[in-house]
Amino acid sequence: MPKIIDDPRGKLIAEARRQIETVGYSAMTVRSVARECGLGVGTVYNYFPSKDALVASFMLEDWRECMAAVAEVGETAPDARPVVRCIYDQLRLYAARHEGLFRDSAAAAAFAGAFSRYHAMLRAQLSAPLRHYCADDFTADFAAEALLTWTMAGAEFDALYDPLSRVLETKK
Repeated sequence: MPKIIDDPRGKLIAEARRQIETVGYSAMTVRSVARECGLGVGTVYNYFPSKDALVASFMLEDWRECMAAVAEVGETAPDARPVVRCIYDQLRLYAARHEGLFRDSAAAAAFAGAFSRYHAMLRAQLSAPLRHYCADDFTADFAAEALLTWTMAGAEFDALYDPLSRVLETKK
């Protein structure tokens, strides 16, 4: 009789995350994740077509949590500053949570081909909550790109908010 495992997809994601954090991207394999979950390799491929899709799945879950936090702040923010601050904080949190992956040269090589496509999607998602405070879409995209670049470069919030605030308008 086949064994029944509650939430095999969730278990696979959790184990992949754990392995990435403990042994790194190169050492984490579909086979090692399957073995630790007590599943066959084929079962993993029923949920994820590749190792990279497995990694992307937990990164996407984390990103959705970040964007949900930004949306929540955006609903009640009296002006742009708390929204920009929340985006900044969430970007830093996300980067810290995935620091090992971002610094891993094998992971960088594996995901390099998708970088430009995902970067454009990231900028669009970050600019969406800023559009309310910008004169046009270009300005919102510019603010999102600046915020992303400066945050990932390690700029302190007040140092980046001052020039950014010049392109943002107050909420009407």
